[in-house]
Amino acid sequence: MNINSSTASQIQSKSDRSKHYIFIRFPGPVKKFIKFFYFLFMDLIYYFSRDRGSMIPPPSNSGMKNYLEIGKEFFNYFLDYAELKPNAKVLDIGCATGRMALPLTKYLSKEGSYEGFDIKRKQIDWAKQNISSKFPNFNFQKVNVVNPIYSNEGEKAEGFVFPYKDNTFDFVFLTSVFTHMLPKDIESYLSEIKRVLVSEGKCFATFFLLNDESKRLIENGASEINFKYQIGECLTDNPDAPEEAIAYEEENVLTMLDSQNFKLIDSIKFGSWPGREEYLSFQDIIVFINK
Repeated sequence: MNINSSTASQIQSKSDRSKHYIFIRFPGPVKKFIKFFYFLFMDLIYYFSRDRGSMIPPPSNSGMKNYLEIGKEFFNYFLDYAELKPNAKVLDIGCATGRMALPLTKYLSKEGSYEGFDIKRKQIDWAKQNISSKFPNFNFQKVNVVNPIYSNEGEKAEGFVFPYKDNTFDFVFLTSVFTHMLPKDIESYLSEIKRVLVSEGKCFATFFLLNDESKRLIENGASEINFKYQIGECLTDNPDAPEEAIAYEEENVLTMLDSQNFKLIDSIKFGSWPGREEYLSFQDIIVFINK
């Protein structure tokens, strides 16, 4: 447990939120114009300064200063809290460019495998070109699912069926996915996770959880995210675009897990996001098993 020590994910989240609060001040067309030239400038720096063979994507495609460090951070969590095995069949939901996949390329054996899906074509293409081309047991695919923040094309998350057979995976993980989803969507994804997990398979997921401690810290102004707008059963910091960040009552999340007969493996690992002094990562982490 960290005490006043920043993790890679915490540092990156602060950076992302700072840029978000700068961009959000501008109207849509102006914001789009500013972001275009910002990432053009950052990409030029990236292409002129990167090492040959770098596995970090350009800034315009989710590349970031702490890209590799965040992958290593969560890889260690997978080992410590989910006891991930080298021969595991792994599913990464919301894989983006494969940031979490990279450390797994050095860990999973030939008997193990990795599948990842995401809704952004550009990120999936990068992962295929730079990871799948070198590691044939690592596969990435684009799925067509609507999310108001990231994609307006495809079917609703509530009815989306994962493109995998039943009882396929030993380990499923979602990092910063449920933090952008509404209740019905989460319930649907949990049902699909249940379907594709083998019996006794494990899932690692991150949330923004509301409990007495986090609510007190939010009320006292300590939180990095000001969850104050009620959207149905959850809270957001932006009522105009609620999926940018969504928080749930801890008890409601546990009820959703229980409804699928998932059981927590250990206690919840609470994050630093509301201003805690003792935490593990930035977001709250729950690891559960398929019973």
